[in-house]
Amino acid sequence: MLDLLHSLWPHITAFILLAIDAWAAGHAILYKRNPRSATTWIGLILLFPIVGAVLYILFGINRIQRRAISLRNQCGPACIGRGGDGTFLASLPATEHTNIETLAEAIQRITNEPLLEGNTIGPLANGDEAYPAMLAAIAEARRSITLCTYIFAYDPTGRRFADALGAAVKRGVEIRVLIDDVGARYSLPTIYNTLRKHGITCAAFMPTFFHWRMPYINLRNHRKLMVIDGSIAFTGGLNIRHNNILADHARDATKDLHFRIEGPVVRQLQQFFIEDWLFATKELLEGEPWIAPLERRGDIPARTIVGGPDEDREKLRAALLAAISCSRKRLRIVTPYFLPDESLVSALNTAALRGVQVDIVIPKKCNLRTVGWACQAHLWQVLERGCRVWRTPPPFDHTKIMTVDDAWSLIGSANWDSRSLRLNFELNVECYSPELTAALNERIAEKIKGAQEATLADLDSRSLPIRLRDGIARLFWPYL
Repeated sequence: MLDLLHSLWPHITAFILLAIDAWAAGHAILYKRNPRSATTWIGLILLFPIVGAVLYILFGINRIQRRAISLRNQCGPACIGRGGDGTFLASLPATEHTNIETLAEAIQRITNEPLLEGNTIGPLANGDEAYPAMLAAIAEARRSITLCTYIFAYDPTGRRFADALGAAVKRGVEIRVLIDDVGARYSLPTIYNTLRKHGITCAAFMPTFFHWRMPYINLRNHRKLMVIDGSIAFTGGLNIRHNNILADHARDATKDLHFRIEGPVVRQLQQFFIEDWLFATKELLEGEPWIAPLERRGDIPARTIVGGPDEDREKLRAALLAAISCSRKRLRIVTPYFLPDESLVSALNTAALRGVQVDIVIPKKCNLRTVGWACQAHLWQVLERGCRVWRTPPPFDHTKIMTVDDAWSLIGSANWDSRSLRLNFELNVECYSPELTAALNERIAEKIKGAQEATLADLDSRSLPIRLRDGIARLFWPYL
């Protein structure tokens, strides 16, 4: 018997290994939505037996979706009906922008979230305007503060926020702080111990075993949101980091745009924080002091659009496609990272061919070198069909906004790249307001005024080594 086992074990082992490879390849075929991704994984599994399968099991399977659904099902009624009782459901007034009404209907179907009227939304430039407003709101908080951010740096600005939150704790304010664990490690030591010394309840979103700076790890919480007493919100692209204060002339100064929001849509924003907190800690925040009564604060209809690798997969990308297809006169995009997939490139080009003026504003010098190289190799795809690309001079501009036809705008955390649209958790707000859109268009026009227009001639004039470098970087665009 032992002799038989001794002679058969190589065959048994080979069969087991072949079964593992076959299972991994079959799983990729069945569950990978992107054919290119499925083909890549299958090729890796076939070329590197066992090694490829192990890599796929570790990194290729999306475990977020099932875990998110399981945890969020615990919410019950708290996760249902973010629009309240229907009192503030918005119906857009009849205007010349009938395409915007179509857009509102499309995004309703995409997100299954109600469009809520009665909001006020004001832009805050850089940390110079946003941080004082946020710190003042923290100082005035009486019941609760919820804060979600990608980067919460241990630097002068981070410590100011920690001190302000600590003072709120002493006043009896309930506080929950959720920090992405990779973003927290952009500065060492991290801010965690400082927050805990102040008595602040904080948690890491998806803790990682890697304790060094790794900005390319996927499945991160890239959302930026602070809600005060359930009724005042701050959201946009701004992290909590000292280099966002331009007045201090930091060597690596970063421009950005944040927004103060009041009105019924804050309930939606708070609910998404509650779901993220539940996901990270399994603690459900219910009722007071977290949820405030819905009250009218202005006249802007608004709706929250989230994206993530779980049940919110593809929602943000679908909303962008809907907005592009509904544009009629002017479409403007400001983003720090411009690496759209083929469907978005085709949509932008089609809009330009329809006569829509498409302006894309990106930084001239990217803070992530490889991403900047890939972006340069990407630009010809939109330039050749009539889109205009503007490259702004330093300091690096981290702003993320989009406007359509002087009537609709999108603000929030998402970039125009695969990481934001497929791999990370993002949070945006769509706004139906000619006044707000006009104000944002003025800011965009000011950026364009000081920018350099990119042309096909500029791209073709790059030396061969530079073009090869950029082209190689572009091969990895789905992961940048």
